[in-house]
Amino acid sequence: MQENICPKCDVELEWKGQYHCDECEQDYVKVGYCPECNDKLEKLQACGAANYFCNSCNELKSKSKVKFEFQAVDAD
Repeated sequence: MQENICPKCDVELEWKGQYHCDECEQDYVKVGYCPECNDKLEKLQACGAANYFCNSCNELKSKSKVKFEFQAVDAD
């Protein structure tokens, strides 16, 4: 199981409608990247299942091979 660790302070992120770090008071989004071409993947969600599609490779990617990163959400 993949842990959701804050990239800034290395503590476990909490889910509060989005990922949130209480330590550094920052919100994050989890973004997936293609394991072959490193382009950002499109998340397709239906019937409780999530799939990832690469528009550059024009194919579905296995969730187990997707590279995930947490990106900070700008406070407006």
